[in-house]
Amino acid sequence: MVRSGRHAVHRRHTGTHTDARRGRRWTVWAAALVVIASTVFLGTQFAQTAVAPGYATWQDKTSTLLRAVGMGPVLDRVETWLYTRSAPSDTPPDPASVTMTGAAPNSPGAGPRYPGLPTLAHTADDAGWHAVVRVPGDPPVVYTAVIQPDPLHRSVVVGIGLVRSSAVQAHLESGTVQPVRSGSAGQIPSGQLADVAAAFNSGFKMSAYSGGFYLDGATVRTLVDGKASAVIDDTGRLSIGQWGRDIQMSSHVRAVRQNLALIVEGGQPVPGLDRNVDLRWGTLHNQLQYTWRSAMGITRSGDIVYVAGDKLNLATLGVALAQAGAITGMELDIHSGMEFFSSWRTDGAGGSAPQRLMSAMVGPADRYVRPDQRDFFYFTATPTTPAR
Repeated sequence: MVRSGRHAVHRRHTGTHTDARRGRRWTVWAAALVVIASTVFLGTQFAQTAVAPGYATWQDKTSTLLRAVGMGPVLDRVETWLYTRSAPSDTPPDPASVTMTGAAPNSPGAGPRYPGLPTLAHTADDAGWHAVVRVPGDPPVVYTAVIQPDPLHRSVVVGIGLVRSSAVQAHLESGTVQPVRSGSAGQIPSGQLADVAAAFNSGFKMSAYSGGFYLDGATVRTLVDGKASAVIDDTGRLSIGQWGRDIQMSSHVRAVRQNLALIVEGGQPVPGLDRNVDLRWGTLHNQLQYTWRSAMGITRSGDIVYVAGDKLNLATLGVALAQAGAITGMELDIHSGMEFFSSWRTDGAGGSAPQRLMSAMVGPADRYVRPDQRDFFYFTATPTTPAR
């Protein structure tokens, strides 16, 4: 009886060990399947990102991939850690970073000074506004300048591009990937290249914020009340305001691009840019990042003004946009490679060619002439209009 009992106990132990081994094997197999599935999923996402048509920096492609697999919050925390570690220096800027191409406003070829130019208290190159001559003999459509908006960090320089609204028609173009993969060519139409005066980047990618996108009668993403909105009407005029308060949908609206909340109102930076307590301007601490940033606004003359620069936090971006003459303005995209402004300048052979606003901007000067993954704005010159 005792022996039988011992055998019974042994058999019970053997069964327990067998079940444990089976459990471990199933755990290993389950883990392996998870790893394989994750690898296949990540590989598929990477392949789709890598082969998507159109230009994009490697940083943009990496960000797109991470957000596609649900790692957006992790990416936001890493970026905040990376870009808040050290403030920019107070040393004078590199002379190359403050060199503006184009003629000075009153030099030969620039024509009479455009009276709608905002007054700049000081420019980093001590040369004021520069006129970009696209067609010799015609009034300039684009003016550029460079400023130092942060008195505590003199190394920070910001490029300004001003586009005369009375002399252009504004356009919003979808990218090949953003806001969605819609089959858009993602480039300035070839039939309009002869008339292009300027082009620049749009806002955050759609997966990184809750704003909307509307183009040519189609709501690609629902428009949200309270968001800063760049709106183009059926005359090609661009305006900026808070959706639902300053601007509403009408039969005359042709395009709307939303991005966060306004950063300039009444010609002054909006209070609270340095705190972002209600997350109106992105994730927590995003406003503290010293990184490449861009923004656009509307001046008192109704012109479009664009600013961009490196080592900017959100508060300094607001200051720069206000100094550039904006009475209302909104943040556009941030981080290296996301900011780009081209203006078209005479090539001396009867045509014109694009040039960067700042030499440090990443990407070819003709970036928007070729397919691009991100949406952007561009401006075509209307028949010659005398300077006001």
